[in-house]
Amino acid sequence: MQSKRNLRREFQKRRDLLSDEQIQDMSLEIANNLLKLDVWSKQNFHLFLSIKGKKEVDTDYIMHVLQGRDKNIILSRSNFQTMEMLHFLLTDQTVIKVNTYGIPEPEGNQFEVSPKDIDVVFVPLLAIDKKGNRVGYGKGFYDRFLSQCRPDIVKVGVSLFEPIDFEISTDPSDVSMNQLVTPSGIISF
Repeated sequence: MQSKRNLRREFQKRRDLLSDEQIQDMSLEIANNLLKLDVWSKQNFHLFLSIKGKKEVDTDYIMHVLQGRDKNIILSRSNFQTMEMLHFLLTDQTVIKVNTYGIPEPEGNQFEVSPKDIDVVFVPLLAIDKKGNRVGYGKGFYDRFLSQCRPDIVKVGVSLFEPIDFEISTDPSDVSMNQLVTPSGIISF
């Protein structure tokens, strides 16, 4: 079994080998596959904004899908002192600024949203196994956030890559995904 640290390194290398055009094409396929999810009766969707330097899934396509379906989009801002995330409703007045870690985030404190009010969360990840256990960047922001949400929240991982064949070792604080969307389709756990 590989360590989470080694998986992070391996999957970041895999991403780094992708061209910007490949990432755009794969991100569009992911957004198209999202349309097949059984979540569209819900209203409040949490979305991460892509860290361009990490070659993440480009979530602009997902944002367009959500806006086209008239959904509430909630964005987060990370506090690296408390290791917590605050969540805000995206409005026409929302200003997005890239923080010192390269993460695009909403500025200001207008329209804060409680984690309990969120219905669906799209979760970034580096690697995921066939049971829905994910490897992120290792700071635990999403695990802490997801543990504050309602038990019925739908947790959807989005990944440029398919799940790995072996099980990722987990800690008691790790939160697994309900579903995964990749360029090739949807997997439910």
